[in-house]
Amino acid sequence: MSDQLLFSYGTLQLPQVQRARFGRELVGSADALPGFRLDTVTITDPAVIADSGSDRHPMAVRSEDPGDAIEGTVLTLSPAELDAADHYEVEDYLRIKAELRSGAKAWVYVDSATAEDHRARRLLDAQQKATDLFDEVARRGIIAAGESEQAIGDRIRDLANDMFGTTKHWHKRIVRSGPHTLFPYKENPPDRVLEHDDIAFVDFGPIFEEFEADLGRTYVLGEDPGKLRLAADLPVVFEAGRRYFAEQPDITGAQLHAEIARLAREAGWTLGGTGHAGHLVGEFPHEKIDAAEIESYIAPGNTTPMRRTDRAGRVCHWILEVHLVDSARGFGGFHEQLLDLG
Repeated sequence: MSDQLLFSYGTLQLPQVQRARFGRELVGSADALPGFRLDTVTITDPAVIADSGSDRHPMAVRSEDPGDAIEGTVLTLSPAELDAADHYEVEDYLRIKAELRSGAKAWVYVDSATAEDHRARRLLDAQQKATDLFDEVARRGIIAAGESEQAIGDRIRDLANDMFGTTKHWHKRIVRSGPHTLFPYKENPPDRVLEHDDIAFVDFGPIFEEFEADLGRTYVLGEDPGKLRLAADLPVVFEAGRRYFAEQPDITGAQLHAEIARLAREAGWTLGGTGHAGHLVGEFPHEKIDAAEIESYIAPGNTTPMRRTDRAGRVCHWILEVHLVDSARGFGGFHEQLLDLG
């Protein structure tokens, strides 16, 4: 990760705090954070009080007055220094990416309630943009017989750039058809041309305003009843899994995976993939929880509660993936989107 911009409106602007936390004084530039106002919080961490010289620190909270703005300083930090800033700011604060008066986008520490509302809105907005993209893909008939998977993927990428500006993607763009729909994510089968009466799915992970979307949808080109039934069952299994998640406050990744597998069998299909049915999603670049990969997935080995916060204190948000396959006939389908929002 390259150097990061951090907007400071409080004690991180103080030279003694910078020397204590970063080992140097930083050069910054004046800017402002629109749409926020200042509140205060009482600090109890003795190390933070010692560095800042005060137990009363300012805190940015969302303002109902669109004319409000907080004046401050934009600092450039290395990844290690940004991590040190995270350790300095107490749990009352959470870090979000926000647009400043100058148009620059920078990290800023705000109150935790504001931060979680901001993150939820951004994730839902990113998903809506991805949904709009796939709706336009269907409207334009981009998934068509005679087109190769690679060509379709390139056309969807170009369409995303036309609709939203140059779009980054946080994982590889996937278009798979026919027997390729059986393969798990990590496989990279050779390019294939779609046929009449084919089935295909698209899995894209675009990044909008530094937040990740991850959306998967399945398309049936002909009138094959088995393929049409599988495509129809995908969102049904997804919604049943979502309801199960909502009803189980202490659910683990392992328990939800087991339920998705059960729902797949009940519908007459096999759960595909490489042993997981979803993953964490959030700001880009995202990080694994406590560096333990299994805890980032809806998978048999994940016995930690899904409703938890990460090591930065942020609420964990999840993508649910449903990959149903008919191994006998050699095809599958894929449906994924946000599990716990919307």
